Amino acid sequence: MKNAFAIVTLSALMATHAMAQTPAAPADAAASPSVASSPQAPEAVSKDGDSGDKLPKVELSSDLLYKLTRAEMEFKSGQWQGPYVTMMVAAQQTRDPRLARRASEMALAAKQGGEALAAIRLWRELAPDSDEATQFFLGFVVLTEKIDEAEPIFAQRLANAPQGARGVALFQMQQILARSNDKLYAYSMLTRLVEPYLDMFEAHLVLAQGALSIDERDRAIREANKALAIKPNSELAALTLAQVTGEPEAANKVLVAFLQKNPDAVEVRAAYARLLVEQKQLEAARDQFLLLLKSQPDNVGGLYALGIVALQLEDTKGAEQYFKRFLAVLDKNPGDTRDPFKALMILSQIAETRGDMAGAIAWLDKVDNSASAGYVDARLRRAQLIARGGNLDAARKALTEIETSDPAVQAQVLLVDAQFLRDANYLQSAFTVLENALLRFPNNPELLYDYALLAERLDKMDLMEASLRRVMALAPDNQHAYNALGYSLAERGIRLPEAHALIEKALQMAPGDPFIMDSMGWVQFRMGNLAAAETALRRAYAVRSDPEIAVHLGEVLWQKGDKDEAQKLWREARSKDPKNDALKSTLARLNVSL
Repeated sequence: MKNAFAIVTLSALMATHAMAQTPAAPADAAASPSVASSPQAPEAVSKDGDSGDKLPKVELSSDLLYKLTRAEMEFKSGQWQGPYVTMMVAAQQTRDPRLARRASEMALAAKQGGEALAAIRLWRELAPDSDEATQFFLGFVVLTEKIDEAEPIFAQRLANAPQGARGVALFQMQQILARSNDKLYAYSMLTRLVEPYLDMFEAHLVLAQGALSIDERDRAIREANKALAIKPNSELAALTLAQVTGEPEAANKVLVAFLQKNPDAVEVRAAYARLLVEQKQLEAARDQFLLLLKSQPDNVGGLYALGIVALQLEDTKGAEQYFKRFLAVLDKNPGDTRDPFKALMILSQIAETRGDMAGAIAWLDKVDNSASAGYVDARLRRAQLIARGGNLDAARKALTEIETSDPAVQAQVLLVDAQFLRDANYLQSAFTVLENALLRFPNNPELLYDYALLAERLDKMDLMEASLRRVMALAPDNQHAYNALGYSLAERGIRLPEAHALIEKALQMAPGDPFIMDSMGWVQFRMGNLAAAETALRRAYAVRSDPEIAVHLGEVLWQKGDKDEAQKLWREARSKDPKNDALKSTLARLNVSL
């Protein structure tokens, strides 16, 4: 949770609550209208509507068909005003609400609020019993200065709602009013509308949420307490009270007190466990999740949470067991839409950590659905593990097997292919891969950046600089391009004022980046500013004790005469990376033996 009090949102809970208590709406009525899903023009006046609107009997003349068809074609070509007017006129003439709805879709797509509202008004006029049209109207007017028009409609909807559905209607009303820009007016309207229903716990919950939206926390707490008094076993009331308290400890007390009286309250216990995680009370959180599993052994949310908590407690074996159980439960429930990707990636990392590369790859192989959000990441990671095992050809072949039509992903695959070749020291082959990739994706900043770095290693300095300047033009906020060019100039000891300016700009974009700090220290050293160089490099090394930074700081100290500390830093660098080329060349150039 980003916020300790994001225990629950009323709208999220009531979405589930509403689905459980209200009849299923037709698929078309439940969906927001969109240009892609709207009815074709001829159907708008020839068939009964899916939403149950009472439709007029209108003959679809050739003239009307032509006008509607032309309007649709013009709209698809990027025009909106003419098609909108056509639909509005046709709706008024035929009294068909679907044409007014189509006009509202066109105006909304064109971001024309006034025209959209006019079309929605006409839609409601032509289909007064349409709940969809009313919902659109209410959602629209609460965002405008005409919010007062919503009040009588809300009042009528609440009065007409059956007793068993009135609670849902209260929550739906609160959700719509919560979007208003005028929070104070929306809350005053809310208090008037719920006045006849204060014997319902839902009324006090929506008042609590409304009070919280205008920072009236004391009022919010009072209303949540009233809801809990009316329905002491309501998990929703307890969660709302915990949410509006404003303090972690107070929220804890609310949830603990409720659980003492209602030990089987699953949602409250889950919220309490998540709150404990947020407060870094990991052992206590684990205990709560374990209690959840006692009553619901196959609770996938609890199993996943226990896996994450175990990882944070460095209980790798426990994490592995929970994630395996999580996946087993998902396998038994093919209708569950949760994506197992993250659990599979974690299990792969656990196997990799203990040196089981075959096991790590096997877990990644289970991410076999190209529709999964993590499919590409899993395939790339799989190829990287194969490359790390020393089989370069198999790793590159694995990259060719990644199925994607996304140009950004295709470019990423080529980047990784070049990386494999570069790591294997096939620099010219890697350069060729990137050179060909840029023929396909000439404006891809990531490809250009890696291409520039390889050009430098192949001593193609003009090409390197041209490529980095192209990155700067395409992605002006790419600090790495400025830093790379600045460092390259500093390393060669040329155009040092320009190098300093480039690195300074990179540092302004990312002031906490230790490698850019390192570049600043190095350019200061090249310019003869030893004190400034030492300051920058010590800051960089304090943030990240990287061998390369240690090599640079050591050389600055060596030039200042502090040879003992310089040698100490170089020994540290050698212990971390015995094959570091920068260290070897520096020691050879200074004729130093460690």
